[in-house]
Amino acid sequence: MPHTRKTLLLNDNWDICTDTNGHIAVSVGAYATAQNVANECRLFTEDAYFAQERGIPYYMIALGKKVSTSLIAARLREAALRVEDVAEIKNIELESLDTETRKLTGNISFSSVENENGTVEL
Repeated sequence: MPHTRKTLLLNDNWDICTDTNGHIAVSVGAYATAQNVANECRLFTEDAYFAQERGIPYYMIALGKKVSTSLIAARLREAALRVEDVAEIKNIELESLDTETRKLTGNISFSSVENENGTVEL
């Protein structure tokens, strides 16, 4: 399913939530694009139930191995560019990659086809 500029809003626990009227909350515009970029970059291959081929093969390239940050950055760039509304990846800054705790920190800066800029924390 292609990404759109309107998507379900995810809370701090990456779960859907409701708005003040009790309806399922949605995000729109640049925030929706940023959320979709974050979703693409966090998706492991074979984790999406209906799209098993999507995602980054983290198990093969990173977890439990010494890996170059340039390889991870390249995979993150590919994933972020799969979001329909992303026009350009301006910067990928990887702050740390801890293979023991499986934690990757950093951010991705992008511009949308509507010339809006956004940054996503990893």
